[in-house]
Amino acid sequence: MKLALKNFAYFILDILQTVTVAFGFFAVVYLFVVQLHKVNGDSMLPNFHNAEYLLTNKLVYLFRAPQRGDVIIFKFPPMPSSDYIKRVIGLPGEEIEIRNDRIIIYNQGHPEGLTLDETYLPAGTATVGKSYLPKDTRIKIPEGNYVVMGDNRTHSSDSREWGFVPRENIIGRGWLRIWPPDALAFIPQPSY
Repeated sequence: MKLALKNFAYFILDILQTVTVAFGFFAVVYLFVVQLHKVNGDSMLPNFHNAEYLLTNKLVYLFRAPQRGDVIIFKFPPMPSSDYIKRVIGLPGEEIEIRNDRIIIYNQGHPEGLTLDETYLPAGTATVGKSYLPKDTRIKIPEGNYVVMGDNRTHSSDSREWGFVPRENIIGRGWLRIWPPDALAFIPQPSY
């Protein structure tokens, strides 16, 4: 009887040790490597739909800066307790302008301006100016800040309305769509 109780106690301790190690592993992964985020709303249509779940890569920006076209998850500057998903459009130090419903980027490589060819948007999508980034006005993006926009340009609260996203607000890059199952896919990186 004592041997059976002793074996049972070792069995319970083994299970507790396994559960503790597994929990610790998943906690480290969640805090430092990837995090689950839910898409709320329609601001990223047609590429991301309400109630989809994404895994956010939290390590990528330790090795490189956010790039134009990255789908990022960040703490909303006016309300940091809320996480938003948007696409990086303008980079630190660049100038940005909305002209003729298109985005123009001015930087060292394109002093005359580069009109973005946003192939991830439906044909004919118009990008209109809003209060913070009105049309036909060039705005300089401060160092350490980004301009982000939703893919659903007519129904997105984004940098055009409330301003820049500081680098420290960026949680990570949208990496993998995991829900619903029929939408399982890596999130592509566009080229311009």
